[in-house]
Amino acid sequence: MSEFWHSALMPQLESRRSCQDIACYRPHTHDRFSVGLVDSGTTTFTGAACEPVPLIAGDVVLIPAGHVHACNPEHGRWQYQMIQADQQWIAQLLPVASGSLLAGITVLRHPGLHRRFSAINDLLFADTSIERVEAGFRGVLRECTTLEPRRRIAPTTDAALAARLRPVLDRLHQDESNPLLEELGELVGMGRYQLIRTMKRATGFSPVAWRQNDRVITARAMLRAGRSLTETTHALGFADQSHFHRVFRAHVAASPGLYRR
Repeated sequence: MSEFWHSALMPQLESRRSCQDIACYRPHTHDRFSVGLVDSGTTTFTGAACEPVPLIAGDVVLIPAGHVHACNPEHGRWQYQMIQADQQWIAQLLPVASGSLLAGITVLRHPGLHRRFSAINDLLFADTSIERVEAGFRGVLRECTTLEPRRRIAPTTDAALAARLRPVLDRLHQDESNPLLEELGELVGMGRYQLIRTMKRATGFSPVAWRQNDRVITARAMLRAGRSLTETTHALGFADQSHFHRVFRAHVAASPGLYRR
């Protein structure tokens, strides 16, 4: 069961509250800074190439945009919240010369921190003014920069290599159909297997997985903007709404219809 919040009055923010009892997420990224809150139960957090990190109730995970991750329950049901915010907006709220929270994934386990972030989420679901939300974020982010993290996960992707693969990424983003690996490899002078290995080093994904993740990110933006399921399905090249639903749910652990409400 999940509920989502997004508003045209605060387009830089969105949020969810969720209760899951199955392993539901495949590795994915967000185009926004994410704050994950474990409310109850236990779960395992995984990054692109790190050892699994066990999480318990009260843990807070800060995930910069573009960092591959997945989080699934260990045993039984777990409840969590996820606030996502435009990363430039977050950067403006951080103390001057304090960019450590944007450099990698941060896992925090400190009394009261979960409660403070949860209070901000309550403000969002209550449609409180942006001024109160911004003040809350500024205060709790400042606190986060002073705390010793339980775990910090450095990025494993390679920006320089991703720049070399830009023609491939552009093709995967723009094409409505799945391009052949041989065609993608020719764009950057690589064979299919070399391309797959290089894509994983550069982005954390295979070409097919990168395309699916990219389409879900775009789909979320379209649905937040009020676009219909039918329009989104066709615009992103999905075979039909059933295919769109399966891919979206694997990344978001909720149906596109529920997310759009």
